[in-house]
Amino acid sequence: MSWRILHTEWSDGMGGQERRVLQDMQGMRARGHRVWLATRPQARIAEAARALGLAVLTYPFGGKLDFRTILPLACALRRLGIDLVNTHSSIDSWAGGIAARLARVRLVRTRHLDLPLKRGGLNWVHGLPDAWITCGDRMRTNLVEGCGFPSERVVSIPTGIDFEGLVPQRMPATVRAELGLGVDDFVVLMVGVIRAVKRHEVALAAFARLVTELPSARLLIAGDGPMRAWIEARAHELGIAGKTRFLGERNDVGELIGASDVLLLSSRSEGVPQAVTQALGLGRPVVATRVGGVPELVEDGVSGKLVDPEDAVGMAHALATLAADAALRRRMGEAGREHVRTHYSLATMLDRTEALYRRLLGARRTS
Repeated sequence: MSWRILHTEWSDGMGGQERRVLQDMQGMRARGHRVWLATRPQARIAEAARALGLAVLTYPFGGKLDFRTILPLACALRRLGIDLVNTHSSIDSWAGGIAARLARVRLVRTRHLDLPLKRGGLNWVHGLPDAWITCGDRMRTNLVEGCGFPSERVVSIPTGIDFEGLVPQRMPATVRAELGLGVDDFVVLMVGVIRAVKRHEVALAAFARLVTELPSARLLIAGDGPMRAWIEARAHELGIAGKTRFLGERNDVGELIGASDVLLLSSRSEGVPQAVTQALGLGRPVVATRVGGVPELVEDGVSGKLVDPEDAVGMAHALATLAADAALRRRMGEAGREHVRTHYSLATMLDRTEALYRRLLGARRTS
């Protein structure tokens, strides 16, 4: 049984959300389905998708009711014989959702953020999807119990990781040397888009406290984004610029994790962050804020340390505790690896997504 599936993505960024879209598309293509991406011409995901050999359609996505996008997209859905549309961000969920309804095809919305949504009234678009996918159980609970979404339409499918493809190919000491790090440095890694919700400034404040106790501490920040210049300036203001490395976007996250001692996440809101799953899957403990689906990944005191959002003091203390005890780091890393490799594999994500599509599409087969 094969289907024709089209994903929509409005975002210009290239973070965990966009990577999940691409992973899903590649996985479904490998399982015999045909896939397309509809996005803006300037969106970075368009270039990434083309590099993977995925079909890309571009539209303005100029606003929620942009009929320069809605009508041509609806025509394309009919022309291509699309069976199901899966939307991802706010703007494309309006335009893509309306187009799907005009073309009379099944509609799924994947929700990547753990933020409330209002139903009804001016937000009638939230009633369009046949089903919603959340990236974690807590997100599903918040949509159903907190926002009143029908429970039978909301399913939790955490982002899956290709752990085998993530395994580092080089020795940690080699990677450290390339980054100018010593073998005895305590290396803290952050991975993610540098934007407001990630709260890098809180992480810098925590790291500045840690350095006063542990001069050998080093902070690696992998990622780019609209707030990078401001965060770099803040590192200088705190006097930690010499111990902080801004690496920009990287395609070797597995190598960076392997060369680090702990992963740090300081976000004020999250779904189920891929960087945390990746670090745990490679046996590294995590210090993270207790938000969104993070507690589903990190068991406090077992596979890492959880702190409240905005708590730089608690974050610094958690990092110092791990820095002082290599055996504790190993135990936490082993516990985290076992947990995520069992429940958060790429195959598991694709199996559950395919099962949802099958339920919605029934016995329909594309030509």
